[in-house]
Amino acid sequence: MNNLEFQSVLFNFHDVILLMTSMQCLLFALLLCITNSHHIKSTFFLAAFLFAHVLIPINELMMWGAEFKLHARQQLSSLYFVPAIAYYLDGPILFLCIKSLVFRDFILKRVDLLHLLPFAIYSLFIGINFYSNPLNIRLEILNSESLVYSTSFVTIEFLSKLIRVAYVIACFVLVSRYGLKLQDKHSNMEKAHISWLRALVAGFMIVMLFELILSASKIITHRHAIYFYIGLTRYYTTFLLVNLLVFTAIRFFGMFEQVNEQDSPKKPTDDFSIDPQEAESIDERIKQQQLFIDPDITLDSLAETLEIMPRDLSLIINRHFEANFYTFINNYRIEEAKKILKDPTKRDTTITDIYLAVGFNSKSVFYTFFKKFAGVTPTKFRQLN
Repeated sequence: MNNLEFQSVLFNFHDVILLMTSMQCLLFALLLCITNSHHIKSTFFLAAFLFAHVLIPINELMMWGAEFKLHARQQLSSLYFVPAIAYYLDGPILFLCIKSLVFRDFILKRVDLLHLLPFAIYSLFIGINFYSNPLNIRLEILNSESLVYSTSFVTIEFLSKLIRVAYVIACFVLVSRYGLKLQDKHSNMEKAHISWLRALVAGFMIVMLFELILSASKIITHRHAIYFYIGLTRYYTTFLLVNLLVFTAIRFFGMFEQVNEQDSPKKPTDDFSIDPQEAESIDERIKQQQLFIDPDITLDSLAETLEIMPRDLSLIINRHFEANFYTFINNYRIEEAKKILKDPTKRDTTITDIYLAVGFNSKSVFYTFFKKFAGVTPTKFRQLN
């Protein structure tokens, strides 16, 4: 009877998830580059972000794969720390991707080269501590794992993860600024797809926080079980996020209405004087003609109806009514909803019918504004009246 030789498994199930994530990112990044015929900047940045996430799973396999890391040390020693550069690049790339996606006037400037500073510091550190040594010393460093568990390496790794979290926070700030600028022109924010963008950024923040906790745990404790469970959690979270990105980015990336990050200095606004009678006339016409009922009304369409320049209307709304366009229009809608709720002949009208009738598309937005302006929920308001 022949003896059976059992060979060690090169990849376990968790390693396969990493490989699937890497391949999926690679294929989608290549697809974006090939199909980006209009050379849209945000698409190129998204492809670059995905290319970075091709390298991250490979780095995890080379560093921590149960069997693969042993092969990597022998066969890929000259490339061992190269994939880790992705940890120093994906944060800045995500930030620039979102910035180019939402701002029409986005251009790369020399100051943006500062985003490469963490990458340069890591490259210098690895060059001095690893690649400056001869091959036999490099192999000894890899096999003993003296460098990856050294205080200097763990510290610089922790700082890289901290910087990534900072970039994700900066992405949230960008999205919030974008939302505020849209509120100066739109009364319906549901079509802006900001929620999807926030959810995507929040997802990557979760992954990056896991990695920050993992790096911190290496400084605080040497309990490898903690590394294992935190590491597995981020592997699967990243895999789910990449799937979300792959199946939704194509749909949503082309739908974002870009705005200018910097306001155009065409005309000085300090000398613009508000005519109270004109403001009252605008208020009266909106109420009488119920212009707010159009759920998709914008600053431009309202200005056209009122026969006034959009810029002038925006200044009147901001300075006289002390609100942005989003709040300005929804205030009229809430006042109309309150009239309906008070009307004894319309007691059978449902809340859904009411918020749709006054121009809202979202129940949650209606309830938020109603409680803000009326102090109670619509149901409670109806009971009190």
